[in-house]
Amino acid sequence: MLPRAGAAIHHGGAGTTAASLRAGLPTQIVPFFGDQPFWGRRVATLGAGPAPLDWRTLSAAGLAKALAAMDTAAMRARAAELGIAIAKDRGVETATKFLERLSVTSR
Repeated sequence: MLPRAGAAIHHGGAGTTAASLRAGLPTQIVPFFGDQPFWGRRVATLGAGPAPLDWRTLSAAGLAKALAAMDTAAMRARAAELGIAIAKDRGVETATKFLERLSVTSR
């Protein structure tokens, strides 16, 4: 997924964030609505991207700084680690098994 991309810059929706992290890409989020600020902070806390950028003050200089930060070995490695972990995750399968066990025990 996204084999030619070196990094991702996007709004920070849950699905887009999941896709960029699943691809193992350092991710810069520029949130503007809803849960996007949360995902921006979460990506930064995980070390897979810089702190979120405020869309109201977004500049070429700020974007250049973010791109430089995403090009560090540490951030690239952390994003790659998360991509591997997400690829191994079997969330739907785990949730289904949990619900099936819950259904059986509540009868």
